[in-house]
Amino acid sequence: MGDPFPNPHATKAKTNSKRKIIFFAAGTGLVLLAGVLLFQTFNAKTGAAGEDKSAGTVRISGNQTSARSQPVAKVGSVVISEDELARECIALYGPEVLENVINRAIIEQACQKAGVNVEQAEVHAEVEKIAKRFNLDTKTWYEMLQAERKMNPNQYRRNVIWPMLALRKLAGQRTNLTQEQVQKAFVRDYGPRVKARMIMMDNLSRAQKVWDDVKKNPADFERFARDYSIEPNSRALGGAIQPIPQYSENESLWKAAFKLKEGEVSGIVQIGLSRYAILLCEGRTEPIVSSLEEVKNQLVDQLTEEQTQEAVARVFAKLKEQTRVDNYITGTTTGGVSQTSGTNFSNGQSGQSGGPSPSPTLGLNGSPR
Repeated sequence: MGDPFPNPHATKAKTNSKRKIIFFAAGTGLVLLAGVLLFQTFNAKTGAAGEDKSAGTVRISGNQTSARSQPVAKVGSVVISEDELARECIALYGPEVLENVINRAIIEQACQKAGVNVEQAEVHAEVEKIAKRFNLDTKTWYEMLQAERKMNPNQYRRNVIWPMLALRKLAGQRTNLTQEQVQKAFVRDYGPRVKARMIMMDNLSRAQKVWDDVKKNPADFERFARDYSIEPNSRALGGAIQPIPQYSENESLWKAAFKLKEGEVSGIVQIGLSRYAILLCEGRTEPIVSSLEEVKNQLVDQLTEEQTQEAVARVFAKLKEQTRVDNYITGTTTGGVSQTSGTNFSNGQSGQSGGPSPSPTLGLNGSPR
């Protein structure tokens, strides 16, 4: 299990920096939580972002090569052809790359049906907008992507930015933020946090036994954490974890933490599937930002981005249900739910008949590679 705890309470500058990183993830692949926008560099047609990426047709049949196959290397008297290279690439990367190309084709078809078009100017403007979030010019931003993600500008515009903008248009960009949502985000990101130590267990009966021992000897909490916790990072630190904010993702965890006074031990808290935590409260952090007005604009931008991501994820999931895909490499057929002309992408409602075919999980991590 990964680290389920948020970043420690830091200065306002550090918090803003962290928020910028979140914007980077959102800006370079708006469907981060769904993990469906990681399109690879392979595209057999002119991208909607403008660049012609046609690579020609390759036929592979035994040791035969097509008339267009060119040599790519020579080892002694042995010539290695494009066909042979293509065959190896398909064997190693075919399913994943094809899935990514399929994803783009699904979006392109939906755009054609909905009359949605993304202009080159919009793509370039979005890149500039993202770069400015880091106080960088576009050239420096591209250089960073090339160095850190091995992605050149054309790939980035075609395989990340264009799909993101297309799905935004299909989803619509209407948001409905409430004052309560903004206030909770402020408390989550800037409010006091509970400083705590934790013992994590994967078995309720063992957790009960450890809890009994901890309640008898709370001063030995660190030793119990080192001896029994299954979470390796905090275990090595005697159960020390990052301060827990209110309204964070793990509701069970933060609710239990905020009930504790300094020095108190929690009950057994189920924080996930077969995951049980025992907390020792060590006090609260002091807020750095005291007024919502100081950071309201950043919070509104952040929450708007989050709502847009959720809408885009719903739209893309619906498109995958509605589009029949025959994948000859994996031998699977997915999607194919019929769609009426009255489909409303933005609210996820559509006239459908039948149920969706099972769709394979994409092995993508949501960040440019």
